[in-house]
Amino acid sequence: MSAAELIIDVRESDEFRAERVPGSLHLPLSQLEMIAPGILKPLSHCSLTILCRGGTRARIAFEKLQAMNLIDPASARVFEGGILEWKRQGRPVEGGAGGILPLMRQVQLVAGLLVLTGALLALFVDPRWIYLTLFVGTGLTVAGSTGFCGMALLLQKMPWNHEKRAAAPSCAGKN
Repeated sequence: MSAAELIIDVRESDEFRAERVPGSLHLPLSQLEMIAPGILKPLSHCSLTILCRGGTRARIAFEKLQAMNLIDPASARVFEGGILEWKRQGRPVEGGAGGILPLMRQVQLVAGLLVLTGALLALFVDPRWIYLTLFVGTGLTVAGSTGFCGMALLLQKMPWNHEKRAAAPSCAGKN
């Protein structure tokens, strides 16, 4: 990586928090069209390396950024193999927020614990606790059929899931 090279990580927030290339800029693919113009225009002098987990999302991001005229294909590239290949080559990575589980695993854990708790309470305390399991089951059915998950939205607002924003990005040198 040259002094004027900036790494753009297009993975989602929970992946980026878990591990990332030191000094990389986080532009999640799901929000790329919305946030990239304001961030990348001032960095037009930088050489860019676009990275994801394995390379697929980075290629998609490269094509989107090129179509939006935000990158010059001559000074931008996709890091083939993503962060998996980066680590395989022994390059540095840093961990994030103390082992926070990805959001969907948090949803699975909370839903499972609520169903288990409701079932045990219904069995040993009061049969009306079965409504807790019915409520969670209904929520999971709605989430699976519509893509809307209220529990994920609620968990996303929890303090441990808030990403700390870094200073404005820059690359060290100018081309």
